[in-house]
Amino acid sequence: MFDKTNIWIMVALLMLLGFATRLLPHPPNFTPIAAIAIFGGLYLPKYLSVVIPIAVMLVGDIVIGFYNPYVMISVYVGFILCVVLALIIRKKKKIHYILGTTVFGSILFFLLTNMAVWAFGTLYPHSLAGLIESYTMAIPFFRNSLLGDLFYVGVLVGGFETVKYFLLNNKKIEQKII
Repeated sequence: MFDKTNIWIMVALLMLLGFATRLLPHPPNFTPIAAIAIFGGLYLPKYLSVVIPIAVMLVGDIVIGFYNPYVMISVYVGFILCVVLALIIRKKKKIHYILGTTVFGSILFFLLTNMAVWAFGTLYPHSLAGLIESYTMAIPFFRNSLLGDLFYVGVLVGGFETVKYFLLNNKKIEQKII
């Protein structure tokens, strides 16, 4: 099931999904990038699980446009942290671990990126009140991120596990017939 051809097909499909959903109209922050990072950390070789979300972000940023480099770095690091979280639970692919990883990854991403917006941007005063305002103003984006992450992790991991289940059971049925 996991030969090199299948892995590269999966990589191509994940990258296509990531590019398309970043470039097509969508609710703010409702994208599959964190889900792709989590999926990669759960199923793909480690180097690919980091490369895919970063490549999708980089190509998307080239097309959409670059912004504050410190904030961009925080976004990229946030997605790498999602990969790391998934690698931690890689051998324990239980629904509650995957759900917890998804929620925790969304929270980490929110905390990291909005701190960077506050620290390196000019939108908010560089004070405790400014930091609180930064987080408060970002709550609608967090809601979209969390919902997007849960939706896309459900689609990617759920879809993959469903296909894997049917393929493995189909092979067992074929072996019984032969």
